[in-house]
Amino acid sequence: DDQNFPMDVLGKNEGETGDIPPRLIQHVAYLVRHIEDYYHGIPQDMEWTYDGHSLWVLQSRPITTLVPIWTRKIAAEVIPGFIRPLTWSINRPLTCGVWGEIFTLVLGETAAAEFDFQQTATLHHSVAYFNASLLGQTFRQMGLPGESLEFLTRGSKFKRPSLSTTLRQIPGLLRLMRREWVLVRDFERDRHHHFTPGLTQLAQQDLTSLADTELLTRIETILALLQKATYYSILAPLGAALRQAIAKPDPAALDQSQSPEVASLRAIRQLADDIAGLMQSSEHPPSPDTLQQWDWDDLSDYLHKQSDGATILNQLEQLLDTYGYLSDVATDIAVPTWRDDPRPVQGLLVQSLKQSVQPIPASPSAPTPVPTPAQSSQSVPQWVQQRVNLKGQVSQVYSRLLAELRWTFLELEHRWIRADWLSQPGDIFFLEVDEIRQQIQSTLTEPGSNAQRIQQRRDQWQQDQTVTVPPYLVYGNDPVRAIAMPMPTIAQQQHHQGIGASAGQVTGPVIILARLQDYTTIPPGSIVVVPYTDAGWAPVLTLASGIIAEEGGSLSHGAIIAREYGIPAVMNVTNSTQLFKLGQVVHLDGTTGRITVFNEMPSNES
Repeated sequence: DDQNFPMDVLGKNEGETGDIPPRLIQHVAYLVRHIEDYYHGIPQDMEWTYDGHSLWVLQSRPITTLVPIWTRKIAAEVIPGFIRPLTWSINRPLTCGVWGEIFTLVLGETAAAEFDFQQTATLHHSVAYFNASLLGQTFRQMGLPGESLEFLTRGSKFKRPSLSTTLRQIPGLLRLMRREWVLVRDFERDRHHHFTPGLTQLAQQDLTSLADTELLTRIETILALLQKATYYSILAPLGAALRQAIAKPDPAALDQSQSPEVASLRAIRQLADDIAGLMQSSEHPPSPDTLQQWDWDDLSDYLHKQSDGATILNQLEQLLDTYGYLSDVATDIAVPTWRDDPRPVQGLLVQSLKQSVQPIPASPSAPTPVPTPAQSSQSVPQWVQQRVNLKGQVSQVYSRLLAELRWTFLELEHRWIRADWLSQPGDIFFLEVDEIRQQIQSTLTEPGSNAQRIQQRRDQWQQDQTVTVPPYLVYGNDPVRAIAMPMPTIAQQQHHQGIGASAGQVTGPVIILARLQDYTTIPPGSIVVVPYTDAGWAPVLTLASGIIAEEGGSLSHGAIIAREYGIPAVMNVTNSTQLFKLGQVVHLDGTTGRITVFNEMPSNES
C-alpha cells in the first residue's frame, strides 16, 4: 500500500541541517525493514521518492548477491568453535543428508527435488552456519513456520504459516509424526542390531595391530553407524523439545540421569564420597584446611600411599573408560576427549572431594536450591520423560561413535608422522576424509606430499580465529570477512537479557572462559561466562555459582548441568565473552534471564 506521511511529521526540526530530514530517513529505514520482513528477511534494494508531502515506494527488488542468508543460531550449539577440514568433511554430509531425508519424507520425492539439501550447512571462515533461507523456505513449503527450529530449541516466537499450505501437507506431516511416534521402538531395534554390537567390536579392537587398510575399514564402519545415529540425534532432541513445548513441565523436574553429562557428574560425586570415606577411616586423614589447598597431584600422591588407594584409582580409570568419550565439543573430533586429557575430570574430583569433606557455607548470594529430578519426576508426563530419556541415550551412542572415529584417525596420524607423511600432531585434522581414503589406497603417495596443503589450511584456520566474535548472520555465498569492532563499555547497572535456563539468583564476579583449555581454577562465588556448553564442560560449570553462555537455551547441555547442580544460568547472551570483563560484578536471575552489571559489589541490602 502507498505510505503517506504528513509534512509536519517528516519536515525538518529546528537546528537540523542537510537536504533530507532525519525523520524521513527513519521512515525509509522502517519501511524497507518491513518489506524485507515480508519477503522472509531477504535484503531489498528499494527505490523511493519524497514529494514534500508523501513518501512513495517506486520499486523494491531482492539483492541477489546477498542470498542465501546464513545464520549461526542453532549451528553454534550443534557444532561450535572454529572447525577443521576433517571434522567438517564428516559432519556436513551426515547432517545435510539426514535433514534432506526428513524434509523428503514430508514433501515427497518430487517436491523435495527442487531443493539442494546439501546446502543446508556450510563453513564461512571456519565457522559453521545453517542456511536460514533454505530452511525457512523448506519449513514453509512443509506448512510449518519458517522459524520452527528456533521455536523448538529456544522458544522463539514464530509467524503463522499459510493455512492452505499446511492443509496440503497434512499427509506428509502425518508421516513425520508417525516416524516420531515410533522413534523409541526404532532406536531400540537399531541399538540391538547395530549400535551395541558395533561399539562392542570397536572397543575390543587393538588399533596398533591393524593395517592402514583395516583402519580405513574401521572408519567406514563407524561412518555407516554414524549415518544411522545422526537420524536419531536430530529427531530425538526435536521430539523432546516439541513434547516439552506442549506439556510445559518444570525443566528442573525432568530426570536427566540418562544424559551422559549428568550421569558422569553423578559418578564423579560418588567417587569423591568414596574417597572421603577412605580418609575418615584412615589413621592420619588430612585436615580440612590442608585438603582445601590440594590439587590433583596432592590427591594422587595421597591415594598411592593408602592401602585402599589403588581401588580408588582403578575406579577412576573405570570412570574414564565409561565416560572418556566426552569432550568440550562432542561433535568435533579434532577436540581432545576426557580419555585424551583427563585433567578436567581430575579437577572436578578434587573439588567434589573438598565439598564432601567440608561443604562451603551458603552465602547471601548463593544459588537458590532447586528440586532434584528424583524428587519431582512424578510431575512430568511419561510421554515427555520418555523422549528426554531417548535424547540422552542417543547422545551417548553418537558421542561414543565420534570418539572411536577420533581415536582411529589419531592412530593413522601417529603412523604417518613416523613415515614423514605428516609433520606434527594435529595435521591429520587438516585433511578431508576423502583425502585420507586416497592416501591409504594409493601406493604412489610420496612422504610430505600433503605438507603444503595442510600448512595452507592450518594458516587459514589460525587466521580465521583472529575474529573472536563471528557474525551471527552472513549474506551470500562469498561473504566478506567480518571487521572486528570494539565492544561497547558496560555502564553501571546496565541490563542484558538472555534465556533463563536454571532458576535462582546470584551476584558475583565474572570469570571469562573462551575455551575449556583456559580453565585453571574457579574462585568460590564466581559467575562463569562461556561461549557455548557441551557435556565436556561439566567439570568447569559445576564449580561456578552462576553460568552465562553465548549460545544455547533451556534444553542445552549447560542448562541441564546447571539444573542438576542448582546453579542459576542464563543462555543466549550474544557476545557475552567479549561483552563482560574479568572481575566485573553481575547479578544473574536464572528465572527471568535478566543480567544486571555493577561497577562495584552491591551491598547485601540491595
